[in-house]
Amino acid sequence: MHVTFPSSSSKAWLLIALMFSLGGFSFSWAEPVPHSPITETRLHIRDLGIKIGQYKPGEWNAITDVPGVKVGHVTIREGKGTLHPGHGPVRTGVTVIIPREDVWHHKVPAGAFVLNGTGEMTGLAWIAESGFLEYPIALTNTLNVPRVADGVMSWMIKQYPGIGITDDTLTPVVAECDDSRLNDSQGRHVSPEEVVQALETAASGPVQEGSVGAGTGMVSYQFKGGIGTASRVLPPEKGGYRVGVLVNANHGRRHELTIAGVPVGRLYNNKAKNISKEEAATIPFRLSKAFRPEKRQDSGSIIIIVATDAPVDARQLVRLSRRATIGLARTGSISHHGSGDFVLAFSTANSIPHYPKDPTFVMTHLADTHLNPLFQATVEATEEAIVNALLQATTVTGRDGRQFEAISINKLRSILARYSDVIP
Repeated sequence: MHVTFPSSSSKAWLLIALMFSLGGFSFSWAEPVPHSPITETRLHIRDLGIKIGQYKPGEWNAITDVPGVKVGHVTIREGKGTLHPGHGPVRTGVTVIIPREDVWHHKVPAGAFVLNGTGEMTGLAWIAESGFLEYPIALTNTLNVPRVADGVMSWMIKQYPGIGITDDTLTPVVAECDDSRLNDSQGRHVSPEEVVQALETAASGPVQEGSVGAGTGMVSYQFKGGIGTASRVLPPEKGGYRVGVLVNANHGRRHELTIAGVPVGRLYNNKAKNISKEEAATIPFRLSKAFRPEKRQDSGSIIIIVATDAPVDARQLVRLSRRATIGLARTGSISHHGSGDFVLAFSTANSIPHYPKDPTFVMTHLADTHLNPLFQATVEATEEAIVNALLQATTVTGRDGRQFEAISINKLRSILARYSDVIP
């Protein structure tokens, strides 16, 4: 991960840098960024006592709860002040998801769904045609798609030197959201080498969320957005399968935001107290002093990646992808005209061989009549992943001094408390 820390000679910063360098992370140093007006400890929605849905999360409440799945980030924060196109300030990065070890030779069934297509996820034509995924997934900003694809290809060729010579070629899966509200997008600052770094350092276990990796410059519901993740584990009588979701949230308008059924966005900037639940639904959206709308406020996007260890095929994974958009809708999104809302789902339960010697191979297949628990788990995990992206994000000041604040945990706690008798 490429992180910028304030320039300082303090022993504390040096100790932190040493600890991370031993773990394979890299850093750049820059001038201090002004302190965020919101310095609260960032939490997950469950830390506030809110449980979304019926099913329990996995150990890490992350996409990595699906065995074999790994996630890696490289975060780039450099410079401050006035935008100098091509030079900075930089608030961007890349996030990668590796479905399993040696996914090239042991492909995973996959399916996708596009709710609104103002965006791009490369490689979907081959996934739709073949029904499988055979390389990592990369998330980044819009103008960086070709450079990130170059990095994925370089990493794949290093792993499999026969690609394009004695072996097939590849069409990487790279999904984008526009971070140009905070980032020098024209600079295309994510290099192929940094993509390789993200892939080399990808790991299972807890996943960093919020303003990291591809989510560094993202804005969601006009708060600071970014990476979020969540998972669900079905009870044994329903198969015990796992569903994990990772999102890059860069979508929505403030007044739409709904958390656990509560109209948080409408209440957030309203100073009136003792508002009834009935009145809350009619409150108009009120802008904070720190926020100014722009023409391009509806040009955000969201990328949703769904992983499961349930034995489902490509057709069924398309169906899971569609259900993820219900979780998106539960957070208030209407999928604006200018939004790119892409979902990709894959399953690690079966292995599709690269060059099978025999004309047939065996796959375990879950009956459609047993899909409902997976549908529900996908909806729940998607909704929670988006909320976690908001709660884990930190306030970021980017180009031209633009600042997008993280949602206030204290204010959110106060709003949710009014609905304590009805929220899950």
